Amino acid sequence: MAKKKLYLLDGMALAYRAHFAFINSRLKNSEGIATGPILGFANTLVKLLEEEEPTHIAVAWDTHAPTFRHELDEEYKANRPPQPDELRVGIPLIKEMIEQFGIQNIQKDGYEADDIIGTIAYDAHEDHVEAYLVTPDKDFMQLVRDHVVMVKPDNQNGGFNIIDPEGVKDYFGVYPDKVIDVLAMIGDTSDNIPGVPGIGKKGAPKLVKKYGSLEEAIEAAPDMKAKRAREGLTNNKEQALHAKDMVTIKTDVPDVVHWETLGWDGPNKKELGLFFKRMEFKTLTRKYLGEEPGGQGTLFGGEDNRGPETLDEAAVNYSTAVTEVEIKNVVKQLKEAKELSFDTETDSKDPIVANLVGLSLSAKAGVAFYIPINVDGALPEKEVLELVEPLLTNPKSLKIAQNFKYDYLVLLRAGLKVEGPVFDTMVAGYLLDASQKIGMNALAKTYLNYEPVSIETLIGKGKSQKSMDELPYDEIADYACEDADVTYQLWNVLKDKLDEDELTKIAKDLEFPLIRVLAHMEKKGVSVDVEMLEQFSEELTKDLEELEKEIFEISGEEFNLNSPKQLGEVLFDKLDLPAGKKTKTGQYSTNESVLTKLAVEYEIPAMVLDYRSLSKLRSTYVDALPKLVNEESGRIHTELNQTVAATGRLSSSNPNLQNIPIRTKRGREIRKAFVPADGFKILAADYSQVELRVIASISGDENMTQAFKNGEDIHSRTAKEVFGLESIEDVTSDQRRKAKEVNFGIPYGVSAYGLASRLGISNEEGKEMIDQYFERFPGIQTYIDDTVKKAKDNGYVTTLLGRRRYIPDINSRNWNVRGFAERTAINMPIQGTAADIIKLAMIQIDDFLGNSDLKSRMLLQVHDELIFEIHEDEINELPEKLKGMMENAYTLDVPLDVEIGLADNWLDAH
Repeated sequence: MAKKKLYLLDGMALAYRAHFAFINSRLKNSEGIATGPILGFANTLVKLLEEEEPTHIAVAWDTHAPTFRHELDEEYKANRPPQPDELRVGIPLIKEMIEQFGIQNIQKDGYEADDIIGTIAYDAHEDHVEAYLVTPDKDFMQLVRDHVVMVKPDNQNGGFNIIDPEGVKDYFGVYPDKVIDVLAMIGDTSDNIPGVPGIGKKGAPKLVKKYGSLEEAIEAAPDMKAKRAREGLTNNKEQALHAKDMVTIKTDVPDVVHWETLGWDGPNKKELGLFFKRMEFKTLTRKYLGEEPGGQGTLFGGEDNRGPETLDEAAVNYSTAVTEVEIKNVVKQLKEAKELSFDTETDSKDPIVANLVGLSLSAKAGVAFYIPINVDGALPEKEVLELVEPLLTNPKSLKIAQNFKYDYLVLLRAGLKVEGPVFDTMVAGYLLDASQKIGMNALAKTYLNYEPVSIETLIGKGKSQKSMDELPYDEIADYACEDADVTYQLWNVLKDKLDEDELTKIAKDLEFPLIRVLAHMEKKGVSVDVEMLEQFSEELTKDLEELEKEIFEISGEEFNLNSPKQLGEVLFDKLDLPAGKKTKTGQYSTNESVLTKLAVEYEIPAMVLDYRSLSKLRSTYVDALPKLVNEESGRIHTELNQTVAATGRLSSSNPNLQNIPIRTKRGREIRKAFVPADGFKILAADYSQVELRVIASISGDENMTQAFKNGEDIHSRTAKEVFGLESIEDVTSDQRRKAKEVNFGIPYGVSAYGLASRLGISNEEGKEMIDQYFERFPGIQTYIDDTVKKAKDNGYVTTLLGRRRYIPDINSRNWNVRGFAERTAINMPIQGTAADIIKLAMIQIDDFLGNSDLKSRMLLQVHDELIFEIHEDEINELPEKLKGMMENAYTLDVPLDVEIGLADNWLDAH
């Protein structure tokens, strides 16, 4: 006889979890129903049923009726925001879905789902049945005991975490029977249950373990040494005991169904499938009904499709074209297509060295073609590319790809330049919500409710992983076709999403054109002086040896400087320096913040910081850069990423050239290794104070705007205003330094404490400077207030060009979380607009250089700076031309200013 397993689900908590998981996907079916919460709940439920195989199961819900807790306290949950509209509509549909799964929905007026679950679970426990409480709510940990465990959905990995009594102790610091006492002391702000002032998440478990219970802690309170705990418990005794009553989950709710009546025999597949069909959940419809909802954007072809089924058993028409005749037939079928999705298969993730293995094409949902290249049985690359060239070079057809830059680069290196307008589904996903996962599989799951075959299915993982060129082309074909097909269907959905969110313009005018620009820069690469780096490495090695010797002499012994444990023992045990906190392993912390504080007064911590800095410089850049030189080009080809930073800024990787240290002399010397090719010079063109100019323009502040229009030094002007001076000439260097911190801090929401810390002044002085700043630049204060309000109202902020960033925590009850969200909201329009401006300049410059008979090229973008390789024949006119194009890339209410420098290396060009 099968072992009985009872699963009890906390319906409301799981529904809210599903709502927030899909909140930014804004999924709707053709009825206009927001289906995200329903899909999220369904995915969790299906996974649970298939992996855990319950014999008994139910979903418990709260009702709208007041509960016994409301009778105990009329302020209970008084601060809860109203239920989102998506859930108000979605929860009845979720309940309907649960019934089609053959699962009971349970609720009872006067009680919460927690109480119903607790009662049923404990009845089952009495009968020695295993009970599993499925919920993300930590309060349920009080119910855990032998045969009763909590099952918490794992947000990271998509599975479930089992929390037994030991797991409860790991989380709360106490076993389940003492969780109520801890919860009573902590309180619950979301339910409006005040705990004990002065006692937090760390202190509560210690008190409970020491005294045994809340009541015993209250009794012992007058004799406690800790003032906050003593006064908190003594002055709030009744409040704490009341909180304990409020947080206790009932296990004796009357007239609740018995666990034995919750047996599960499986779903009503037909009714469940029809429900999913109505919701337009493609994968789930197939799973339970065996057919597709239909309509645009489906993962199926029409009735005429008679091709083989894909790996997910959907009726699609995927075919392989190998011979010249077959490839010509594909080209003939697709030559009139207005939109063409394409994807390359290669033998490497690095487009600078990757070789083509195949090409897939799609111009209709459910229909795709795969053309193998350079592998056994296939035509050679040159012949295939000549055949497909008319498709990919058609200037009128829209080219659709997921990570277009990669495919464009691979084909460009192979001699085929893809022409025509671009739609990149990865970039579109990033524009819609920069915080979401934007890989093709993730986007397909979010926007198509479809899970494509993973590449690991084909090539494996880890050490046994194969390369695509090692597989027969017939094993790759369906996978490759699916990539092109899914990408085509993502375009069909995402183009409308961009329209809905008013992001089509920034996509078409900025982000999509930028892709080719970045590809050209990556392909070009930049030269480095390997000999100079080797010599620099030797110098750094000598410096490190000398530093090490000095540290050993001062400390009186030799030890491993790279061992935090040994360093901690020398600093804090032997030399008796004031020790900071210890790590979880019990050893002294010697991280940067600890050493930085000590370095103010003590010599060795300062020397260790220097040692670490030089060591990192040597390993991360000086020794690493020569190894990254491409054998074929003799240059370094960094990857420029446009879908990483939420602000819209570009980032650099493999190697990261944006993080080269510039604050230290040694760090700056690395830039000396970046040199031009023979017959060229390096040009560095840097936007001057671009973010402050954006602030002035967005805020419309008269004083700041006038300062920039007059060509004044903005930091000196700020110093004049803040310190109440007669003229800019009266500003001292120290006042200008302080004003610079004010300029870069206050518009981004820095506090009086933060400003005081940066400037080494008192909090009162910091507050006074902030007050003076806003008095003299009132437009900045207005900008900050208006931006935060818009973020609270809309849930997002925008740049001047329309880029969005969602601020999910802007209305958080936690003031720390909310404060960070507000600072993010204030910063984004400024930093994002600055990022948009340099991107516009890059597009115009790339177009100009590409269409002119010039030898000079753009190489790098680093924050507000562009690096060029300028041919000596073009030095007289081109630098000023480039400066002018950057300054006129976008019109603000204040002039943009670009500083340029020309030299034989990157460092000297500044």
